[in-house]
Amino acid sequence: MRRTAGIVLGAALLATPATTALAAAPPSGEGEPGAQPYIVTLVEDADPHSVAREHRNRHGAEVGHIYGTALRGYAARMTADEVVRVRSDDRVVGVSADRTVSTFAQSTPTGVDRVDAEQSPTANIDGTDDRVDVDVAVIDTGVDLDHPDLNVYEAGAKNCSTGRKADDGNGHGTHVAGTVGALDNDSGVVGVAPGARVWPVRVLDNRGSGRWSDIICGIDYVTQHADEIEVANMSLGGAGTDDGNCGNTDGDAMHQAICNSVAAGVTYAVAAGNDYADASGSVPAAYDEVITVSALADFDGQPGGEAAPTCREDGDDTFADFSNYGQDVDLIAPGVCIESTWMKGGYDTISGTSMASPHVAGGAALYAANNPGASPDQVKSALQNAGTTDWIWPSEDPDGVQEKLLNVATF
Repeated sequence: MRRTAGIVLGAALLATPATTALAAAPPSGEGEPGAQPYIVTLVEDADPHSVAREHRNRHGAEVGHIYGTALRGYAARMTADEVVRVRSDDRVVGVSADRTVSTFAQSTPTGVDRVDAEQSPTANIDGTDDRVDVDVAVIDTGVDLDHPDLNVYEAGAKNCSTGRKADDGNGHGTHVAGTVGALDNDSGVVGVAPGARVWPVRVLDNRGSGRWSDIICGIDYVTQHADEIEVANMSLGGAGTDDGNCGNTDGDAMHQAICNSVAAGVTYAVAAGNDYADASGSVPAAYDEVITVSALADFDGQPGGEAAPTCREDGDDTFADFSNYGQDVDLIAPGVCIESTWMKGGYDTISGTSMASPHVAGGAALYAANNPGASPDQVKSALQNAGTTDWIWPSEDPDGVQEKLLNVATF
């Protein structure tokens, strides 16, 4: 984690690159009019370059790739008559129609699966790009403003940090936004509240650092739009405590700002922190007015603890070995090896309580979409009441209290 005078980003502990898979589409080629794409395979002792050149000159094949190692042959566009002539060559083993490939359809990240978002009638995860009618502010490093898998409300963007706009130069904020509400479409990933309108509120710079004054600027902006924004996520934190009086006793200006924002109707989900320490020593996690979220290590989206670790070592379905804990934690949610959107239109897999918090923000968004006017206390109670204890405990959790695991199946 990177520390500054006033704020520490709840940073990812480990990042691994996302991968893209390919799937075969229906064949194209034979039986269609005009020249079509084919792959020609040759006998072992044939020279693919000379044969391809000969077939081009003699039969009119429009030669493309030539293969000589994994396969002996070439790719070409040919008419049906040209295919017949090429097949008559004794050096040709076969001519097959070329096929198109594309990325696999959208994947459901393990965290979204573990909180049962695919069972939520409001999320309605079915690939049809229905969008949850709710607004969520991501108070973070900004958000990739034109990411194709996010419903970014660019008119609502606010930059309280360095630079000229709220675009994400770090990746962290975009990752958070994807877990909240990545689109339910035919590519990438899907969020807990698919298609939720994301308000990018940039309070941290490209290094993931910022001051309390920057954070308060973001909270102030969200509060100005409390009649539009139902939920805000803060996957960040720094040293501090809760005076039990909304910051009026110890002069904590950020606490005062959050209390006023909550009073205006905005529900805040915040990361517990990644120090394996009591969350009472970190703010905003220590504030009673927010929903503080610890991290669950889950590698397959299922209960039971039987999955092997993937991007980092930890026990499946257990309290993450880095997560803060304590009486200030209100819920636990998946926060290890979470795949989500990333800056520059990409995707990445990272870990941290920063990744757990937006699952809860997405859950709060689902509840708010069906319960307009619900107070932040009502939202918190609804999430806790719907939660389960179906995870291995106490595992690494030392505080003697098994917090509820987020579950949004009924929302």
